Amino acid sequence: MLSHILPIRLRMDVFVYGLLLLTLSKCVVSKSPHIVFIVADDLGWNDVGFRNPDIISPNIDYLAKNGMILNNSYVQPVCTPSRNAFLSGFYPFKSGLQNMVILPQAPSCAPLNRTFLPQKLKELGYATHIIGKWHLGMCKWECTPTYRGFDTFYGYYNGAEDYYNYTILNGTDFHDNKEPMRPNEYSTYAYARRADKVITQHNKSQPMFLYLPFQSVHEPIEVPKIYENMYEDIKNDGRRKFSGMVTALDDAIGNVTDSLKRNGMFEDTLIIFTSDNGGMPSYSGNNYPLRGSKATVYEGGTRASSFVYGLGLQKPNTVFDGMIHAVDWMPTILSAAGGGQVSGIDGLNMWPSISEGVPSSLRSEFIYNLDDSLVPIMGRAAIRMGDFKLIEGFAGAFNDWYPVPETEEDAKIDEPKVDYYQLYNLRDDPNERNNLHTKEHRMLKKMKERLEEYRKYIVPPVTEKADPASDPNNYNGYWTPGWC
Repeated sequence: MLSHILPIRLRMDVFVYGLLLLTLSKCVVSKSPHIVFIVADDLGWNDVGFRNPDIISPNIDYLAKNGMILNNSYVQPVCTPSRNAFLSGFYPFKSGLQNMVILPQAPSCAPLNRTFLPQKLKELGYATHIIGKWHLGMCKWECTPTYRGFDTFYGYYNGAEDYYNYTILNGTDFHDNKEPMRPNEYSTYAYARRADKVITQHNKSQPMFLYLPFQSVHEPIEVPKIYENMYEDIKNDGRRKFSGMVTALDDAIGNVTDSLKRNGMFEDTLIIFTSDNGGMPSYSGNNYPLRGSKATVYEGGTRASSFVYGLGLQKPNTVFDGMIHAVDWMPTILSAAGGGQVSGIDGLNMWPSISEGVPSSLRSEFIYNLDDSLVPIMGRAAIRMGDFKLIEGFAGAFNDWYPVPETEEDAKIDEPKVDYYQLYNLRDDPNERNNLHTKEHRMLKKMKERLEEYRKYIVPPVTEKADPASDPNNYNGYWTPGWC
């Protein structure tokens, strides 16, 4: 054999060289993945094809079914709090963001003393990009994406923009990095086109983080006729257009995955998909059979359609029933990227469980919301502990169960009266129909005491008082930072 005739020194050199090759091969296998983090806006539990066959979403369905569907993935009841949780790893009530969303005229933003996910990813060598909706404050430049860890930004700062002219209230809201501009096409087309540009121009030897918080399917309910025509059998006008919006979103996601494939990056990419909150029945979103809607702490407002697909999943084609919360995405993504633990945050690293497809008891408790202000718009207080969920006081404006509307009359919203305390066993009663608060006295007491522990960490809500300095007329008709 070769080892019998080589000198000892040369045999040692061959051995060392072999170890080097083995080490390099392991580095190649375990290299940091490209990560695409997709957020759909106001997408309901029943608004995706892999749950509702009436919805046309082949790209979403393929990724979900061939990846891992996260069956117990939770978010906040509305936009701003969820986005803050995704990027910071902190509960909104610890950031002053527990009482609805940051309005365009408000001199507020997500706390600047918190390190955001893209800042940590840049420490790991990632290129970082955001395309779409920010909604974490924009009164000064320091609040905006390119000051919070993103290399590039293409999108809008606020919420509820028009899908064609990108206006909200009395101004246009769109920027390419710091430059105000306005795309000349429907937003899913514009975002997919920019994503293709970012992916194509990316240095393939560097890991990429692409955050894609789409505008879709938030109101206003607007969609090109070609998509609406795919649902001619739906008689309810709003639901027909809304369904078309889901398909437009799905097409954009398909275009992004096609771009990854053309550029030889798809097999090295981890794709994460989630809604930021539940659907809004009054704007044709649907969460049935879950109870409630967006802006409530019921399951319909907080249990998100979510999945992961791609590099790092050892058990694809599965459903993961472990709990994961919006605050967990920051440490989970960092772990998938090869980073270490993040201390001092509320989020937990769920990547070992998700990647291995192994149920975990790591996340057994979380806060849906905690807001002791005079007007707790999206629910005063709710906590999950194991199988049990406690709602204390106001749960949100939409308390019912809302099937998919078939006619305009079916879209009418009724709001039943409820008890001050609502206690549910979600394992036995996932649709929150059987209030146990008069039966489970010990559990009620335990959960009330735990809520009081969390209350020690409440930060007062940020101000939403409109500042006249924000007026877009001061900035050539654009919502622009620099006035607070």
